[in-house]
Amino acid sequence: MRVVVVAESFAPQLNGVAHSVLRVAEHLRARGHVPLVVAPAPGATGGEGASPQGERPYGYEVVRVPSVPLPGYPEVRVALPGRRVADAIARHRPHVVHLAGPLALGAAGGAAAGRAGVPVVAVFQTDLAAYARTYLPVARAAGARLAWWWLRRVHTAAARTLAPSRASLDALRDQGVPRLHLWPRGVDCVRFHPRHRDEALRRRLGPGQVLVGYVGRLAVEKRVEHLAQVARIPGVRLVVVGDGPCRARLEAALPHAVFLGRRTGHDLARLYASFDVFAHAGPYETFGQTLQEAMASGLPVVAPAAGGPLDLVRPERTGFLVPPHDEGGLRQAVERLADSGALRTAFGRAGRADVVERSWEAVGDRLIDHYRRAIVETGGFAGP
Repeated sequence: MRVVVVAESFAPQLNGVAHSVLRVAEHLRARGHVPLVVAPAPGATGGEGASPQGERPYGYEVVRVPSVPLPGYPEVRVALPGRRVADAIARHRPHVVHLAGPLALGAAGGAAAGRAGVPVVAVFQTDLAAYARTYLPVARAAGARLAWWWLRRVHTAAARTLAPSRASLDALRDQGVPRLHLWPRGVDCVRFHPRHRDEALRRRLGPGQVLVGYVGRLAVEKRVEHLAQVARIPGVRLVVVGDGPCRARLEAALPHAVFLGRRTGHDLARLYASFDVFAHAGPYETFGQTLQEAMASGLPVVAPAAGGPLDLVRPERTGFLVPPHDEGGLRQAVERLADSGALRTAFGRAGRADVVERSWEAVGDRLIDHYRRAIVETGGFAGP
């Protein structure tokens, strides 16, 4: 099967869309399929790094299109769709087009696929309406309505829309998006494992203290500042892993926390396993991949009772869910875990047991089945 994946974000960027596209393309190759990824160029200027003919740094073709930095958040690239999307689809002759978190580039990819008669599977990954409410404070309601209008337009044209959580599924259904299906994310339970716990690292980060970790982008919608009360709990050291436009402000707001910047690979896995508790404050997660990685690492988790965490966290079994924006609730939940090593151990073991079967292989096979069904439902041949 030939698949074109049109991604709003891709490596070297670090976020949920980019990571899931990497894993999807890896799995497609492992199963004998032929992926091609279309993604924004990572260059410092609009056209730098754009590659109309494609590159192969990952063992499959990647076509880069011109992009510009998002105002106020230059680490995020916004694609400038043009002929390259349609040209890539025409040249690759895909059986299906996968839209990953479709916004501007995804809309162009969906339109090009429609003109070519190729079925589209659209994967909802970004709560654009929540971002509009966060970044457009003067016009929150209007921005959210416009965001949902755009998302409805893109997703309604797809043969199937895949949502990562029940909360996302319900939100899309309420907005009138048809042909909805649940497709969660996988987690690498070999890389993220309790055996990577490093006592020497723990002593450097907070000798004799309970280490509470946060991993993720340091952006407005993540609400990392809501962990300020957690950072002030006696005997607790808050460790923040990640980077983003809010880092300087957060370092000033959380003077007792340790900021480690961006970490990847084994270094990241070692940090996860060396924490005692994982805490997340952002209420706009469509899934919550870092929660899964923490659970795979044997950590109890604390997160808002909204969005993806509702599917991932079993209250009083694998962690605690607290009302969104409730800083006091976050503190109380972390205090309960900080005060009881036995509770942390029990929750951590239960959390790992919950995610150990959620491999990227299993999730990837489910995605391929969605591709085949979309092809058949639109009158095509799904191939071998």
